[in-house]
Amino acid sequence: MWELPDAKTLKGKRDRAILSLLLACGLRRGEVAALELDDIQRREDHWAIVDLAGKGGHVRTVPVPDWVTRMIQDWICVAGISSGKLFRCVCRAGKTWGDFMTDRVVWHVVKDYAAKLGMYQLAPHDLRRSCARLCHVAGGELEQIQFLLGHVSVQTTEKYLGCKQRIRNAVNDRIGIEPSS
Repeated sequence: MWELPDAKTLKGKRDRAILSLLLACGLRRGEVAALELDDIQRREDHWAIVDLAGKGGHVRTVPVPDWVTRMIQDWICVAGISSGKLFRCVCRAGKTWGDFMTDRVVWHVVKDYAAKLGMYQLAPHDLRRSCARLCHVAGGELEQIQFLLGHVSVQTTEKYLGCKQRIRNAVNDRIGIEPSS
């Protein structure tokens, strides 16, 4: 989905950056709309969104993959953004308009590209859940996914992943300290 926007246009570059943040970083649409340029910083030799105030006022730091950072840098460069909100509206003439955009614009970006894929029921929060699942399938630890998404309760993360505790073949059945006989 994140590859659908035309990378040759200003709007396409913006939309690629938005979709990549939703899908690879698990951000909420309001978090994307509220991002400031200064929120993205280098930490521990990696790009991250620092001190992101999420739902319930919970603050977290979100690692940003290099490929997502490139999408953001492409947008910033062509849009001429040097401070303030990271994302702006793009008018029909293909120019930035205003100093910010609302979370409703993020919603429309997702809905428009989802419709092109025939996925009419897809919403921005589905990309957040997809991020969690993709991280899990790639071997991400439940605790790290919880940190990434900013969930206070691990049960919320488990719901996103569809995880259930296994009693048969449990995780602690063979941990290397069992008696040999």
